[in-house]
Amino acid sequence: MWFRREGDAVTLTLHVQPGAKKTEIAGIHGDALKIKLAAPPIEGKANAALLAFLAEKFGVPLRNAVLKQGESSRRKVVSISGPKIPPDSLLP
Repeated sequence: MWFRREGDAVTLTLHVQPGAKKTEIAGIHGDALKIKLAAPPIEGKANAALLAFLAEKFGVPLRNAVLKQGESSRRKVVSISGPKIPPDSLLP
């Protein structure tokens, strides 16, 4: 399972592909949610774009999206506090 609930927060396991043509959710990749990012993997731009994208998708302020693991890896763990929508509704 690519997400788990922890109180009022949701923790997501992600497989991120930076440098894509557009930012979008690409489905399930193993036990992670695959996200394609238009941002390049340079100087934290992809991580910033990822957090902004997830905050928008979950309807929360940017400060509620926190990168927990995987700063320089394609595999990342992100925590979303107070999501307005359930995680499984993100799947295409």
